[in-house]
Amino acid sequence: MGKARRPLVAGNWKMHKTTAEATDLSQRVSYEYSQDYDGVDVVLCPPFTDLRSVRVVLGFDRSDIQLGAQDVYWEDAGAFTGAISPVMLKELGCAYCIVGHSERRERFGETDATVNAKVRALIAHRITPIVCCGESLAVREEGRALEFATAQVRAALDGTPADASVVVAYEPIWSIGTGHTPTPEQADEVCAAIRAAVAQLHGHDAAEKTRVLYGGSMKPANVAQFAPMPHIDGGLIGAAALDAFDFIHIVKAFAC
Repeated sequence: MGKARRPLVAGNWKMHKTTAEATDLSQRVSYEYSQDYDGVDVVLCPPFTDLRSVRVVLGFDRSDIQLGAQDVYWEDAGAFTGAISPVMLKELGCAYCIVGHSERRERFGETDATVNAKVRALIAHRITPIVCCGESLAVREEGRALEFATAQVRAALDGTPADASVVVAYEPIWSIGTGHTPTPEQADEVCAAIRAAVAQLHGHDAAEKTRVLYGGSMKPANVAQFAPMPHIDGGLIGAAALDAFDFIHIVKAFAC
């Protein structure tokens, strides 16, 4: 029996790939995806400088793969040097945008309040936010993983419409890029708690429609353990998204 929600696999390229490299990688992913795997949504999230090049590739191939950004600022325009607005992302064809990634929170000082502002701005422009949440190792060892992740989700979605299109990505900080992962049962437990938090905010129907992804060192070697879990609706993929074959292997796991 298939999942209640259509799976989604998003590739977060982070600060990797020049324009030429992004063109090559997106061509490879598009070719591999075009062969099969119609039962899963796929999103590529390259750096800002690569968005147009990747869009051209996907458009030329008439691919169903969608384009996403890695961050956004919440104002439409203004004196915000270095910032990118949702209006700009919309014009480039972005259907999704990652917000609140732990690297943005830790390295660039993002807070629950700024994440919420970004989520609201994206929703206003009909771009689906991929809201990241996740705990540190210390928080997990204290037994507060569920409390911490769900608090981040409630803060991010505060004041948003119940019918807004939103994706949540659970990424425990201690597993991102480390090769260490929670057990599938541990990950699914947090994803279930996230869905319950969405239900408290926006009702049961909204929660059942909300896709909750798992991220944090998901790769071809372990994706088969996570894909069958009932509350994991796909993945936000980091390192493995930089290799077309590895990325499509993960897509295939969720498409089955």
